[in-house]
Amino acid sequence: MVGAGMAGVQTAVALREQGFTGTVTLIGAEPHQPYDRPPLSKAVLLGKAEGSAFDVDFEALGIELRLGREALGVRPGEHELETGAGPVPYDVLVLATGAEPIMLPGTEGVPGVHLLRTLDDAERLRPVLARQHDIVVVGAGWIGAEFATAAREAGCTVTVVEAADRPLAGALPAEVATRMAGWYADAGAVLRTHARVARIEPGAVVLDDHTRVPAGAVVVGIGARPATAWLTGSGIELGAHREVVADAHLRTSAPDVYAVGDCASFPSGRYGERLLVHHWDNALQGPRTVAANIIGEATGEPSAVYDPVPYFWSEQFGRFVQYAGHHTSADTTLWRGDPAGPAWSVCWLRENRLIALLAVGRPRDLAQGRRLIEAGTVMDPRLLADPAKPLKAATA
Repeated sequence: MVGAGMAGVQTAVALREQGFTGTVTLIGAEPHQPYDRPPLSKAVLLGKAEGSAFDVDFEALGIELRLGREALGVRPGEHELETGAGPVPYDVLVLATGAEPIMLPGTEGVPGVHLLRTLDDAERLRPVLARQHDIVVVGAGWIGAEFATAAREAGCTVTVVEAADRPLAGALPAEVATRMAGWYADAGAVLRTHARVARIEPGAVVLDDHTRVPAGAVVVGIGARPATAWLTGSGIELGAHREVVADAHLRTSAPDVYAVGDCASFPSGRYGERLLVHHWDNALQGPRTVAANIIGEATGEPSAVYDPVPYFWSEQFGRFVQYAGHHTSADTTLWRGDPAGPAWSVCWLRENRLIALLAVGRPRDLAQGRRLIEAGTVMDPRLLADPAKPLKAATA
C-alpha cells in the first residue's frame, strides 16, 4: 500500500481481517505514525488532543510500516515501486495516496500563509489560534467552514473570502448553499462572496476590488486534487482531474495495481457516472472491496463490485451537517423543515426514488435516508415533505 492515511491503513487491516497471510507493507511519505484526518480541523487544531493516531496494532497484525518514504514512481512491467529510499518490489500494489490541497497561486512560501491537510499543518496553526490573530480564510468550502468554526471558538477575528456567490458553491445547489451563508454571521465571522485575492501583503489580504482585509494569518482552503503527480510516465491511466481511473472492482489500467480513496475515481452503476469522492467514508469503505478482490484473485472468487452511497459529514458553526448520495441527476427537490431553523433536511429524488439527502441537525433523517437510497425505495413526495414524519414512513 502506498499511502498511510485512512485508505491505506484500512486496506492493510482489511487484508488481515479477511484472512490474507502474505506480506503486507504500508509505505507513507510522512514520518508520523499513521493518523486520522478529521480531528485535525477540530480537536487537534484547538489543542484538545495531541494527535489522532489510528488505534491499530500494526505489529500484532503483521503489517510492516515504512514511514517517511516518498513514492516517486511505478514501473508496472517490473512490478516495482520507486521510493526516495530506493526501489520496492511488489506482487500487488494498492495506490492510496489521497489528495493534496490546492495552493493559492503566488503564495507558496509566503510567511503567514497556511494549509490544513496534515498533522504538521495543524501543529503550525495551533499557536496562531492561541494568539487570537485576525485570520483570513480563503475559500468557503467544507474545510474553510470547519477552520473558521475552530478559529471563532478560539476567539479569533475571522473573515472568509469566497470567489463564488455563495459558500459550498462546488458542492451544493445554490438554493441549498445560500441558506448556509447566514451561519457565518451567526458565529461572528464575516463572509465576503464575489471576492478574489489579488495579493497578500504583510498583515493584510488585498482583494481584487482593492479592499484590504487585516490578516495576521491566512488559511487557504480552495480545494484539493488527487496526489498522483508521481505517477506521471507510469502508464497508469489518469482521468480528467488527474485521478487514477479505477474500474468497478477498484483495479487500475495496470496489472496487479489497485487504487482506493481520494486518489481514485470509480464507475457508479447506481448513479450512472464516474465518481471521484474526497471524503473519509469512501476511504473507509473502499478498502474492504480492494482486500476482497486481492484475496479473490488468488482463490478464484468472483470479484467484488464497489458501488457505495457516498457519505460525509461536517461540523460547522454549531451545526452537524451530513450528506448521503449524489444529487446531480435529481428531478425533484423537497425540503423537510424550515432552513432558517436549527434542524432541517433536503431530499433529492429521481422518478420518486430518493437518491441524495442533506441533513442539518437531523441525524435520524440521514440514517434512515441512507438506507432508503441504498434500497432504491420509491417514496411518496407528499409524506416525505412532512418533517414530523419519519423518512422510513414516507414510502409509496
